Amino acid sequence: MKIRSFVHAAVLPLVFLPGVALATSGYFATGYGVKSAGMGGVGIALPQDGLAAATNPAGTAFVGDRLDLGLTWFIPKRSAEITGNGFGANGDYDGNDTRNFFIPELGYVKQFSPQLSGGVAIYGNGGMNSDYANNPLAAYGGTGNAGVDLSQLFISPSLAYKITPDHSIGIAVNIAYQRFKAYGIPPMFGMFSQSPSNMSDNGYDSAWGWGGRIGYTGKITPELTIGATYATKTSMGSFDKYKGLFAEQGDFDIPANFGVGVAWKATPELTLAADYMRIQYSGVKSIANPVDNLFPITQFGPANTFGSNNGPGFGWDDVNVFKLGAAYQMGDWTLRGGYTYNSQPIPESQTFLNIYAPGVVQNHLSLGATWATSKTGELSFNYIHAFENTVKGSGSIPPAFGGGEVNLTMYQNSFGVAYGWKF
Repeated sequence: MKIRSFVHAAVLPLVFLPGVALATSGYFATGYGVKSAGMGGVGIALPQDGLAAATNPAGTAFVGDRLDLGLTWFIPKRSAEITGNGFGANGDYDGNDTRNFFIPELGYVKQFSPQLSGGVAIYGNGGMNSDYANNPLAAYGGTGNAGVDLSQLFISPSLAYKITPDHSIGIAVNIAYQRFKAYGIPPMFGMFSQSPSNMSDNGYDSAWGWGGRIGYTGKITPELTIGATYATKTSMGSFDKYKGLFAEQGDFDIPANFGVGVAWKATPELTLAADYMRIQYSGVKSIANPVDNLFPITQFGPANTFGSNNGPGFGWDDVNVFKLGAAYQMGDWTLRGGYTYNSQPIPESQTFLNIYAPGVVQNHLSLGATWATSKTGELSFNYIHAFENTVKGSGSIPPAFGGGEVNLTMYQNSFGVAYGWKF
């Protein structure tokens, strides 16, 4: 209870003002920590700061005693186009009535002995947001603005142990808090819900949960480091206010994910790194179930109503993420760059409900730098651009909703800054 009281009083007002929107690799962040994000998100084999445990807890064994504080300004641009709809919903819709999001981060690491290190990372794990001033589903009876707002905060205490001076294992407990609201969903959709009053316009609901992450980092040679990490599914409490929307009566767990990485010190100044990650969205029904689960609709109702154990979701696929990064040191400066590619989570047949969650971007380019302001202080910053991408619907609007197609488009920009202290 003391931890929850502290989080509510001191942490949540920062993390959720005005909200977190991270629709990048599906809805996970490109990278955790301003340094990592400036290198394409690499970090499984390249720990750089106090946020290392967010990617691989074994990495905290190699960063020394330090504190890092950062803030990212995130600017997503999302839109939808509806064509060929028999209910008259056709048109172009701008989902950017809420435009700017500020995402803080904190990482602290303490070396207890030459072998044992511990720390805590606090960061936005992911999220999604859309806000349409012109309701794209007004033809179905939706009124006012329409959209969703999902924010996820992780508090990850971690321990890392050096098996040898060059090899470590680590573990982190992911204490998760998330909040969600949906608004402007048409009353007509309530006809297909097991709890129509718990689908939309109920304000924010929140839930706590927990999971874990384990990892390994090892220096194979003085120049070559490898790493591996696995995070369990984070089991969350249900969104009771939206038990008529999400499958399994409002369940919205955070998917398991795993990855491997390599870092190579090509020269004393140049470091190259690469990561592969897989995010298992298929393990969460409210994310992975397709809209097709509603059908067939008979005189007794839908095959699976919204909110039921196998009710419709966003229809997302698992995502493969590939990250490349480089860092070059020049005196007091370290320059960074990176590229991230993720497979498409949203199939062409599932764009209808994803009007609310149009996380379709796939290619990201990042730049970053760190200036060593003193022997113990360093200022870091980055810029990330997610290139515009469109997923064109194919059989995306079911005949029961008038047929036609939904095309989703998104691009993003973000700017991050952080300051780190070495103790």
